[in-house]
Amino acid sequence: MQEISTKPYLLRALYEWCTDNGYTPHIAVRVDNQTRVPRQFVRDNEIVLNISFEATSQLQMGNEWIEFSARFSGKSHKIEVPIANVLAIYARENGQGMAFPVESAGGEALDSGADAELADETEAPVTPAAPRAVETAPAADASNAKTDHAADGPQPDDDGSKGGGRARLKIVK
Repeated sequence: MQEISTKPYLLRALYEWCTDNGYTPHIAVRVDNQTRVPRQFVRDNEIVLNISFEATSQLQMGNEWIEFSARFSGKSHKIEVPIANVLAIYARENGQGMAFPVESAGGEALDSGADAELADETEAPVTPAAPRAVETAPAADASNAKTDHAADGPQPDDDGSKGGGRARLKIVK
C-alpha cells in the first residue's frame, strides 16, 4: 500500500489555523490540464484562490483534490484543484503559511465552465520535497472569488515597482 502524502494534512491544518485566528486562507495553485478554474483569472499558469468559508460553497479538502464552488464576476464556477498542484497556502492578512514544491507535467488548463473531459495522466506522480514555512506579501486579490479586478491596472508591489500586485513568497529559515 502506498503511503499517503503529508501535504493534504498540512493544507487542512493551515486552513483550520487561518479560520481559527480570523484570517482569510488563500491557496496559490499551478494550473494545468487537471485544474478546473476560470481561465481569465490565470496568470503565468498560476492562480490565487480565496478558500475562506465566506468565498466558497461546499468546500471539500480531500487527500487528492480540493473542490468547491465560488463566484467570479457574479457567475458561479465549480473549482477543482489537485492537491499536487497547490504551491502554497497562506493567510491574506499577514502572509503566514507554507509553500510546497510542485512539478506539474500537465498541459493547458480547463475553464471551470468547460464540458471537456479531463485528460488521464499516465505519468507517475512526482514526490515533492519537504514543505517550507513561508511569509508572503499579501495578495492583490486579482483572483478573489468575491470580486472582479480585471479592469484594475497593475498595483505597486512592496518595493514600489508596478509588478501587478502578485504575492511573492519569501522563505523563512
